[in-house]
Amino acid sequence: MIILSKPLIGQDEIDAVVEVMRSGMLASGARVREFEEKFAETVGSSEAVAVGSGTAALHIGLLASEVGPGDEVIVPSFTFAASANSVRMVGADAVFVDVDPTDFTIHPRHIEAAITGKTRAVMPVHLYGQMAPMAGILDLASSRGIDVIEDAAQSHLATADGFTAGAGGRFGAFSFYPTKNMTTGEGGMITTSDPGVAERARMLRNQGMSERYVHPMVGLNERMTEIEGAIGLVQLGKVKGWTERRRELAGIYQERLNPALGLPSERPGAYHVYHQYTLTPPDRQPVMDALSGANIGHGIYYPTGTHQQLPYRGPTYDLPVTEKLTSQVVSIPIRPDLTDEDIEKIVETLNQVQL
Repeated sequence: MIILSKPLIGQDEIDAVVEVMRSGMLASGARVREFEEKFAETVGSSEAVAVGSGTAALHIGLLASEVGPGDEVIVPSFTFAASANSVRMVGADAVFVDVDPTDFTIHPRHIEAAITGKTRAVMPVHLYGQMAPMAGILDLASSRGIDVIEDAAQSHLATADGFTAGAGGRFGAFSFYPTKNMTTGEGGMITTSDPGVAERARMLRNQGMSERYVHPMVGLNERMTEIEGAIGLVQLGKVKGWTERRRELAGIYQERLNPALGLPSERPGAYHVYHQYTLTPPDRQPVMDALSGANIGHGIYYPTGTHQQLPYRGPTYDLPVTEKLTSQVVSIPIRPDLTDEDIEKIVETLNQVQL
């Protein structure tokens, strides 16, 4: 079986965890601080704040940016529900927009039409490992006086238009879930160059404390553990090599797969990190049947637009690209540990599909 995705855990990660366990210091400490510093340096932000998950990074980042009731945040519908859920959790309203059919991200033209007097921020999601066109988005947001909040959960090391994922907006939010391009088991990271956001985020993740038993604000317990920090430090040293391998595999797919399968594209000026390699065939069922028959893992990300989920039904949205993509997309393995034999089998299986 060629599985779709799995965490890449080696002896280095195991040794790092054992060292933490033997130290007796399991809660957030020196390893988490070092991970924050090195992650911020990698991204190019002034600061990074480690938290319990990618969703927590969005939630706490929004709270720290003082987004709340009465505000609207523009969000793509074609993404995981955590993007909109974080907005709803701070009491703001998610306003859904469509995505571009070629790169699956929101563009300035989608944002412009959705801005109202209540718009506080826009949340581009760098989907599948490719960044949204940040230069245009930042220019538009600046001209309209709204914040840019980057959902960078799937885009570690991605770049576009001279920006690195997580470094262009008021804050960026990363996920270290086991299937992401790097993992800490669970965990997330807020990246920002706004010292106020960083300061408030650190208090919010730690029960609102500025110092022990002093609570200037209501907060949460969303601290990253030393075990997660130790794993993250090791993985951060490996993710560049893994990314190069993902891009190498994507190049093989682009060269050898039948274009009728609906191959993804890399936007000019973008450095796609291929968290997913996602096809858009005219009919995905024969593709999935062939992959299943060959014991090749695959997945649908995402089968339903967030605007169609029960908590968000009500407003009428015209999002034809989102609704088409949810009926088409199918992702195939692009793990950096795939062998040449794995790739050969995947290519041969897909190229035999009658479309």
